[in-house]
Amino acid sequence: MCRLFAATSEEPLSPMLALEALDVMREGHDGSGVGILLRDLGGPFEDMKDEPILSGIFSEDGLKRLDMFMMDIGFMTKYKMSIKVPKTPPPGVPKRDIYLIRAYEYPEEWDGLNKEDLQERLLMIRLQLRKMGEEKKDMIVFSFWPDVVMIKEIGDPLTVGHYLKLDRKELKARVVMAQGRQNTNYAINLYACHPFFIQGIATMTNGENTAFIPIKEFLESRGFPGYSGYQSDSEVFAHILHYTILKLGLGLDAYKHIITPLKEDDLKGHPDAPLLRHLKHSCRRLIIDGPNCVIGCLPDNSLFMLQDRKKLRPGVVGGRPGFYAFSSEICGLDAAIPNRDKSKDFQPMYMDTVVVGPDRQEIAICRQTQQLCLLH
Repeated sequence: MCRLFAATSEEPLSPMLALEALDVMREGHDGSGVGILLRDLGGPFEDMKDEPILSGIFSEDGLKRLDMFMMDIGFMTKYKMSIKVPKTPPPGVPKRDIYLIRAYEYPEEWDGLNKEDLQERLLMIRLQLRKMGEEKKDMIVFSFWPDVVMIKEIGDPLTVGHYLKLDRKELKARVVMAQGRQNTNYAINLYACHPFFIQGIATMTNGENTAFIPIKEFLESRGFPGYSGYQSDSEVFAHILHYTILKLGLGLDAYKHIITPLKEDDLKGHPDAPLLRHLKHSCRRLIIDGPNCVIGCLPDNSLFMLQDRKKLRPGVVGGRPGFYAFSSEICGLDAAIPNRDKSKDFQPMYMDTVVVGPDRQEIAICRQTQQLCLLH
């Protein structure tokens, strides 16, 4: 099993908060890797909410190829964060040349593009850079999106955090997602490390998706370029959510119905029974098999947690107005927010989706027995 931790706060947080919570839960991950997603950024990124930020790992040659490519298509650097590391990495952490976090100005010819076209172009650039990196093994590109930073590395999460000096004041965010990885593959590929991100949507999972192949084949048949390059059976959870919200125009509550549809007895008398039966039939190949606990983030920076029907992976949500955390274990929540009212902690069951919205004022619980309300 892996371990998950996410937090949403009115005040920007250091990613080290999440890594320290993962360290408390270290019996649930083997130190083989860590992934961090930061959104609603603070510090120097506070005034660059609309500028795309490129996150990844590059060799010296890869960085030169990146610079030439970005200049050729009209992107100019607006801000960059240098992560300088010691020449000798700690045990278990690979030696790298450059960890890159760089914000860009859009090309002038992109002025006037609508939101959909802009997002499609950003996606295609990320996919092209990933392909370039895979061809020459000189780039690993995690994200290229406004107000998002992603950091992934092999090694113990807390060790990686100290090595990269992630406690720096200029690297803070109001939404932090982090996974301590339990390696279930023969080789460790950073593209297999959670969280996964696509066009404003992110998820990370503790569990095993044994329905991966039919889900993967369904998504690949949609003709959308972003549904590709799978290195983890859990990446499809992010892509199903993307498909639900951006392609079907439905909400998070419909996502829960797609991946874990109600049985017929539960559908009887449901206010949305005709729609839910249609979704269950038309999206049947997106039904997940578990056990899985999923934590995710929506484009508006809402955080959520849900379980599949097997409910065999732990998860708890708690906090106080202005600061909430989602954790695989209560000890991780205790480490991050010890002075909360613990009687208000919530552990979702298989019909529940727990949501903390962008106002960060309360925990909302959406049950599958309720009428759909989160339509987009």
